[in-house]
Amino acid sequence: MGQQQYGDYQYEIYGEGLHGVLPRFPMTFEGLAAGAEAALPPSVWSYVAGGAGDERTQRANVSAFDRWGLVPRMLVGATTRDLSVDLFGLRLPAPLFMAPVGVLGLCGQDGHGDLAAARAAARTGVPMIASTLAEDPLEAVAAEFGETPGFFQLYTPTDRELAASLVHRAEAAGYRGIVVTLDTWTTGWRPRDLATANFPQLRGRCLANYTADPVFRARLGREPQADPQAVVGLFAQLFGNPLTWDDLPWLRSLTELPLLLKGICHPEDVRRAKDAGVDGIHCSNHGGRQANGGIPALDLLPEVVAAADGLPVLFDSGVRTGADVLKALALGATAVGVGRPFTYGLALGGTDGVVHVLRSLLAEADLSMAVNGYPALRDLPAALRRVPTDD
Repeated sequence: MGQQQYGDYQYEIYGEGLHGVLPRFPMTFEGLAAGAEAALPPSVWSYVAGGAGDERTQRANVSAFDRWGLVPRMLVGATTRDLSVDLFGLRLPAPLFMAPVGVLGLCGQDGHGDLAAARAAARTGVPMIASTLAEDPLEAVAAEFGETPGFFQLYTPTDRELAASLVHRAEAAGYRGIVVTLDTWTTGWRPRDLATANFPQLRGRCLANYTADPVFRARLGREPQADPQAVVGLFAQLFGNPLTWDDLPWLRSLTELPLLLKGICHPEDVRRAKDAGVDGIHCSNHGGRQANGGIPALDLLPEVVAAADGLPVLFDSGVRTGADVLKALALGATAVGVGRPFTYGLALGGTDGVVHVLRSLLAEADLSMAVNGYPALRDLPAALRRVPTDD
């Protein structure tokens, strides 16, 4: 069949079918979600699947992709496709990444979902943004990346010395960039979580990066395992830092690694961030988990890209399919992240489940480029059109 492409994953599946072997994992997002709901405890499922308020923004993030379409071009002979992208001096084989998920560890059947996802990154070449809120320390997660680059997502604590320690640990562990989340210095109104009265970190879960940190341990003044309630109390005291523009010079000073700001969706904020020396923008509304009643992140992406004026723009929120990935790229994203899809794959099958989801997304994106006549990602913007609506 010539040069191997991501779309060849379908031939593996069809080939196994000739021997009576059906796919181990669902082929659709809906199937993954149904399987994950059955596999996860109700409190964890509500935390992963739920959003803010009545979840209108979460649904709008998904439906926003329906308003865009790609016009096919024929007689192109797109027998090979190039999905590679350049990001911070890295040549990535594909424009897909795993967005940070704060309870990933709890979604793994062995309780080590962060490690399982990192192993999937190693197997697929798809980078992972590892969350501050993890069941295993950031060093252990990075050790599983293999040759695939990884990034570290920082929830900036109020203690600047602790923040510096987390960043410097990420540097030492080999992470290739720091992604600072801006929209979670306090949690949004999440009815599903409230209905189960479940906030995992207040139950001592996903705090490994804190209990392994020398600064946090010094503040605690005792061994973490000796007083779990004290750990939770100190975490709650230090977690939420309502950052302002005045904090950016300090954040920039912490590292020479690429620094990205996650949650930026307004062009003026993009320009201010660029002026402050930020290396990239992560356009996201947290998948609708933090605030309800907002505009779908995809609708804001073009203005963010224009204001970035050449600065890399990562994107997530509402991505469910390989076609969604292509549409976000066509609107100017440098790379596109998924969260819930790979998390559901993790819940169903650990590393194998994550690998299946990532390969499926890449296969659909690759095959969509093939049949629509787009040999390279640079061909996508000219093909994008608004889909006419009845209103």
